[in-house]
Amino acid sequence: MLNRIILIGRLTRDPEMRYTPQAVPVASFSLAVDRPFANAQGEREADFIDCVAWRKLGETVGHHLTKGRLVAVEGRLQIRSYEASDGSKRRAAEVVCDAVRFLDRAKGAEGAASSEPMDDGTLPDDLPF
Repeated sequence: MLNRIILIGRLTRDPEMRYTPQAVPVASFSLAVDRPFANAQGEREADFIDCVAWRKLGETVGHHLTKGRLVAVEGRLQIRSYEASDGSKRRAAEVVCDAVRFLDRAKGAEGAASSEPMDDGTLPDDLPF
């Protein structure tokens, strides 16, 4: 059986960093992922997908990512059941991250190579890829 999810999108908010009672770090965040087609009005819609990163990956996400950053997430889909405060049973779907790749640079990152085109439309030669 296979349960793999790969997403590329932008964070809709800053990650929420917290720790379990056993001091295990966990970061929760949401990604906006564009749909590959336009709606009837010609506009692109997005899906908003909840993600969670645990342990060292959670600490990295919590400390280095902010709203609007472009990331690639790889993980598995998990469905949780819980009881709401009104007593009703609810289900929540989230991606449990195995890897999170930063696809852009933080705004104001000093000493970082720019991936913006130069005046002539070419990219700088010192890019790491």
